[in-house]
Amino acid sequence: ATTTPGLTSMIRFQSCLRGAVLGAVALLGACAAIPTGTPDPAAEVAELLAGSYSSQRQSEVDKAFFDVRLGMRRIWPERAGEHWLYVEQAMATTLERPYRQRVYRIEATADGGAISHVYTLPGDPLRYAGAHRDPARLAGLSPADLEERRGCAIHLRRREDGSYAGATRERECPSDLRGASYATSEVVLSDRVLDSWDRGYDRDGKQVWGAVSGPYRFDRLPGE
Repeated sequence: ATTTPGLTSMIRFQSCLRGAVLGAVALLGACAAIPTGTPDPAAEVAELLAGSYSSQRQSEVDKAFFDVRLGMRRIWPERAGEHWLYVEQAMATTLERPYRQRVYRIEATADGGAISHVYTLPGDPLRYAGAHRDPARLAGLSPADLEERRGCAIHLRRREDGSYAGATRERECPSDLRGASYATSEVVLSDRVLDSWDRGYDRDGKQVWGAVSGPYRFDRLPGE
């Protein structure tokens, strides 16, 4: 059998078109299979936060700072895709009576950052003291039992060196401690050190509590 020149050209064109389409599909498949390498900021922040910390070294060189212990433990791992931490802070001399107990929920943002939402515990928080080492103390507790401190979330951005830095927003975090009207928090977080600067201000913007000269520097304890 013979084929006309017009039909031959059409067959060749369809063959080329089919090859181009298959090649494009293969290329797209290859591109989709390449990992982006972009870290999940919420997971990364939660991993950096988890552990036990001490400001002992800072307190020994600067008497304006106390020896404070900070413990953070990831909780509720069964909640897939969520990142929760139990947090407690205590003076080194009274570890059994922490002066601050919170729960954090870390959430990624669309611009590649992360937000640390802050929650208070129900009832007397001291009944949960020590839960960063013994999570069984949190048995029966669920996110539904918590109360969010609205306006007190910390907005974090990843820096070139892999650390995260962020703060609360202006005067959005209410506080009535020692005559304060609002509080601010600034954080710098790396794999070995956590700098935390919490301050309270009255209605006129005068600082009424918190460190004055700079942030507390918490060193991650060995093995944590």
